[in-house]
Amino acid sequence: MTKANSKLHCVLVQSPILWQQPESNLLKFEQEIETITNTDLIILPELFNTGFCFDTHLAETMDGTTVQWMQKMAKKSQSALMGSIMILDNDAVYNRMLLVAPSGEIQHYDKLHLFAYGNEDKYFKKGDKTVIFELNTWRIKPIICYDLRFPVSARNTEDYDALICVANWPHTRIEAWDTLLKARAIENQSYTIGVNRVGTDATNLTYIGHSNGYDPLGKPLLETSRNETMLHLILEKETILSIRKKFPFLNDRDEFILK
Repeated sequence: MTKANSKLHCVLVQSPILWQQPESNLLKFEQEIETITNTDLIILPELFNTGFCFDTHLAETMDGTTVQWMQKMAKKSQSALMGSIMILDNDAVYNRMLLVAPSGEIQHYDKLHLFAYGNEDKYFKKGDKTVIFELNTWRIKPIICYDLRFPVSARNTEDYDALICVANWPHTRIEAWDTLLKARAIENQSYTIGVNRVGTDATNLTYIGHSNGYDPLGKPLLETSRNETMLHLILEKETILSIRKKFPFLNDRDEFILK
């Protein structure tokens, strides 16, 4: 492991999302990304090109406009790009998280827990597995919004380094968001990052961000903000290794199995 790869520079893009306006959202995010320099990973919110809507005619294929845009922006910024969009795959629509490298390589994860309370399960197909994204020497577990409530699928049985959650998590339940992000960091002895949107959508739900990162002991690394902003974090492998060596709690973890 090189010294350069022992750190992961991240930018959390906490932004409003225009309702069902993919072209306008991509233009807005492009302007924001163009101001970012010298970072490894840029993280956008859940369904960043449409907002949390169920108009599945807006779903794109893996060779569609938004995926091509992510590849273009990753190459241009020389940073990996992460976020979720609606993807049409084999006649089903998924809420799919993508990690796009500057090389154009794509890794993806399909949301396991669909938000039945908000009818997401009526429009999207759930994923069937957890995955680990590989970025430089870093192992990243991706989850999407509602997944955060379910610790079994986030369980650190793969010795990952960071758990990253992208979301459209509303103001009314923001205390749960803060609490669960911290809990996932503590129980998995990993960095945990949550990226949430701001603004109000067409259903009158309000979002106040509270994007943050937590170290493997659950210490918040940022001051939370309710406003549109870009937050910068540097994750360090040495922090993970030293904490796990001093407190080897993961040795006693339960080996949960998803069915």
